[in-house]
Amino acid sequence: MRLRDSVTGAEVELEPGADGAIGMYVCGPTVYDRIHVGNGRPFAVFQLMKRYLEWRGQSVRLVENITDINDKIYVAARRRGVPSDRLAQDMADAYIDDTDRLGLGRPDVEPRATETIDDIVALIQELVASGSAYEAGGDVYFSVRSFPDYGSVSHQDPDQLIEGARVEPGEHKRDPLDFVLWKANKPDEDTWWESPWGRGRPGWHIECSAMAERSLGPEFALHGGGRDLIFPHHENEVAQSRAAGRQFARTWAHNGMLRLSGEKMSKSLGNIDPLHEVLDRWGADTLIMFFLRGHYASPIDYTEEAMHQAAAAAQTLRNRLRDGTGGTDDALREAVWEALDDDFNTPRALALLFDAPPESSGTVAEVLGVLGLGNLATEEGAPAELVEKARARDEARRERDFARADALRDEIEAAGWEARDTAEGTVLYRRHAAG
Repeated sequence: MRLRDSVTGAEVELEPGADGAIGMYVCGPTVYDRIHVGNGRPFAVFQLMKRYLEWRGQSVRLVENITDINDKIYVAARRRGVPSDRLAQDMADAYIDDTDRLGLGRPDVEPRATETIDDIVALIQELVASGSAYEAGGDVYFSVRSFPDYGSVSHQDPDQLIEGARVEPGEHKRDPLDFVLWKANKPDEDTWWESPWGRGRPGWHIECSAMAERSLGPEFALHGGGRDLIFPHHENEVAQSRAAGRQFARTWAHNGMLRLSGEKMSKSLGNIDPLHEVLDRWGADTLIMFFLRGHYASPIDYTEEAMHQAAAAAQTLRNRLRDGTGGTDDALREAVWEALDDDFNTPRALALLFDAPPESSGTVAEVLGVLGLGNLATEEGAPAELVEKARARDEARRERDFARADALRDEIEAAGWEARDTAEGTVLYRRHAAG
């Protein structure tokens, strides 16, 4: 599979490591609240990439972290009046439950910052020893000016970045551009860890560098995450890891953001729908179809209309599979491979499935299974009592008793099924959530 590197713009083929697996690291959530539907997109995108590569016979090791040490967790815990570690555990459990409902499986490794403290401290010590970082007032900061390539990920000039940088009260930076690797414990923070610089906790950026290396080694094929993480998070990850002598990620893939009325969805803006509520309303099939209809690297508008369109698209494929013959189509499978190998072009792959003839429905079902929509091919049969009503409706239509036929149709639809007229008589289709 070739991906367009979101840092260099070049098309890059993902290469496995020495163990034969393609190593992928994806930045997961900071667990201070239930995740929103926008957070569900990177989980789905990279889980689907993993599923596709494994379908093609390529081993993958997907690592997606859970950030359970962060300023936002302390703030949210104080607001709720609960210990920060309990809140982080509860929200991590909720995140796993919510994303499990997508039915896409789980990453191979889901490391947590709290489980990686020794690795984090060791990496900071290396950076201090090499002169890339310094201790000040119990904090440890990365010296941005010591890394000549700073700005290469986000394509920004450090001299221009300095105009918007500042030293916040209580910070001890030598340079406003420097970022924190270790934070001294504050009186209102109820968790801490011992370190050579005193009691404290890691900064956000160093957590991911350490977790990625622990799970994948000093060099790996792909780093993914939301486009909003390019700066400063991914810029800082690259700086600290490469300053410590690690190659880190060879390729970068950033998914586009979900937008409401053209505005990025985020908790800070308050324009969010929690993932579990979206799944309650629309179901996993509709949400996954919504994600697949847009290219992973592009922003997509999250609207009522878009979700209704996704629900209709899922229903169309479900009906076509039911009407298909179950045959296989090698040419279709190879065309899908070509589309997904080309920067994981899911809209193009979906178009191929929609255009496929009934004789290819077996291959369509196979591809949908890989893309997380296998439920569309496993439609359950209608209950016996509804089948009897369908047959009674056919009899009423033959006798031209249209009032009775309409009444039976209404009873069938009230039970959640559609009564569709065909040359062979009434055929029942289950109605699926559409809002």
